[in-house]
This record gives sequence, structure tokens and C-alpha cells, in this order.
Amino acid sequence: MDTSWLIPLLTIIGIDLVLAGDNAIVIGMASRNLPPDQRKKAVIWGTVGAVIIRIGLTFIAVFLLKIPLLTAVGGLLLCYVAVKLVNEDNDTEEIKSAANLYQAVKTIVVADVIMGLDNVLAIAGASHGNFWLIVVGLAISIPIVVWGSQVISNFMNRYPMLVYVGALIIAYTAASMFVHDSIIQRFIPNQFETVVGIIITILTVGIGWWLKTKKRKEATKQETKKAG
Repeated sequence: MDTSWLIPLLTIIGIDLVLAGDNAIVIGMASRNLPPDQRKKAVIWGTVGAVIIRIGLTFIAVFLLKIPLLTAVGGLLLCYVAVKLVNEDNDTEEIKSAANLYQAVKTIVVADVIMGLDNVLAIAGASHGNFWLIVVGLAISIPIVVWGSQVISNFMNRYPMLVYVGALIIAYTAASMFVHDSIIQRFIPNQFETVVGIIITILTVGIGWWLKTKKRKEATKQETKKAG
């Protein structure tokens, strides 16, 4: 049995779960002032709209990543996403609650698309252009994201090491995209592709950890000065 599809599929599902935490917060904040029956409708229709747009954007990204050098650029952008995942705090505080069902659905769709661009790029890179991997990966992970993203988010907050595991998955995808770009391959011998990929992965997560540690030290100094 050919299992070459299994690792990319698990990678796609893992990426979706890792980057899913903000989705629950967006849905919750956008619909929190609606009546319970409308809140449920907002969640369903907002998610459906966001998913349709996200699938379309993913296929566009797959097409664009076939252009020489764009895959390498996409890989570098994903490296930034991995660093940001480790280093930065949640950035969804500006999502406001909507006054009616239509506004709530629109808020969920727009916010999810804007915040999901990193997700789209990561899935496009992990799929290696395989249509069915994208479809199956999204079909498995979307229900988990919709109904379980708050649980996932809380779990990651409780066990911070999971953030690093997620960052490693994204960094690995980014490194794979970079070293397999048709232009970059001219400069990296085949036997060194794996080594270069591992170096990029470790370096990316290491930079995120270093920035996070630096930020915490600066915050501690500021608190000490205020206390003094």
C-alpha cells in the first residue's frame, strides 16, 4: 500500500489544528450578543462562508506556488508565521460583537479570511499541489476546527510546549517549500536538501524562542522598575 500521502495529510490536519485557536475567538466575539438561536446560525453560516472562500484561496495558492521562486518566498513567509506563533500573543481583541445575524456572519467570514491567509499558504505548501490531499485534509480538520477550536486553544495555553510542536510543523513545511523550489534547487545539491531543511526548521523555531525570551525579560525589567 502506498502511504506517501499519509505524512502530507497529517501535516495539513496538524496545521489546521495549530492555527485554529483564533477562529473560535472570532466566532465567539462576533456572535456573543446575539440570541442563542441566531448565534448558532451565525456560527454555521459564517463558518460555511469562510470555508468556501478558504478552499478557493488554497487552490489559487497551489497554482501560484508552481511559479518558480514563489514557493521559496512562500516558505520564507511561513517561517515568519512559525516565529510569530511562538513569539506573539493573541491578536483578536479588536473583533467586535455584531448587532444582528448578517453582521455577525460577515464579521466571521472577513476576519477568518484575513486571519486564515497563513493557514491557506501552509496547506498549499504541505499538499504539494495534490487536489485530493487538500479536500480530504480540510474535510477532516474543518469540523474539528469549528466545534473544537476553543478546546484546542485552551489545551495549547495549558501546555505551552504544544505551541512549539505546532511551530515545528509549520517550520518544517516552510523549509520543505524553500528547498524544493525549482530555482533554489539549482544551488542546493540533492544530498543536502534534508540537512538544509532541518537547519531552517530549527533556526526558525529557535528565533521565535529567542524573541519570546527577550520580550519576557524586557517585560520583567519594566515591572521591576514600576515596583521600584
